[in-house]
Amino acid sequence: MIIAVDGPAASGKGTIAKALSRHYGLPHLDTGLLYRAVGIATVRMGGNPDDPGDAFKATGFHDALLDDPELRSEAAGGYASQVSVHPEVRSALLARQRQFATQPGGAILDGRDIGTVIAPDADAKLFVTARPDVRADRRHRDAMGIDYATILADIQERDARDSARSAAPLVRAADADLLDTSDLTIDAAVQRAIALVDARTRDSL
Repeated sequence: MIIAVDGPAASGKGTIAKALSRHYGLPHLDTGLLYRAVGIATVRMGGNPDDPGDAFKATGFHDALLDDPELRSEAAGGYASQVSVHPEVRSALLARQRQFATQPGGAILDGRDIGTVIAPDADAKLFVTARPDVRADRRHRDAMGIDYATILADIQERDARDSARSAAPLVRAADADLLDTSDLTIDAAVQRAIALVDARTRDSL
């Protein structure tokens, strides 16, 4: 069983995907980490995340980078959004993601193009979202020394960039169930996600 979980930054998709992983006993991949790794690697190499050539050179990063705490920073998230607009970068990371998705027994992947590009034939697809102000508030509570207005502006800029890019833009797949977490607790959002997946996969479970 393959479950695709897509959505914008701070929507709760990562938390939900991890909970689904525990519930169904399936391996989970946060595909955003791959792009964060490329972004960080680009900068560490002295490159520019907005330059497709520089970003592509960084796609050969070592797997050990995925465990680097810096990948969870706000800066890494911004770099990820920058490098992800480059078709060359997306193509370079495509095989790695599809290999994970098609492993025996299935998997859960979260990102921005899982249901549309990486695993279009997924058994269940969720598009997790929330209002920008709610997402900014969530990030603000976790961020140290960054004001709310700056975080909100960054989220809005990232949304625009992710949705407008020519390569695999952030869009809801036609057959994805919408899950708006704006007014839901974490537990309520997880239970709703499980119910949606169960409804989609009842015949295969």
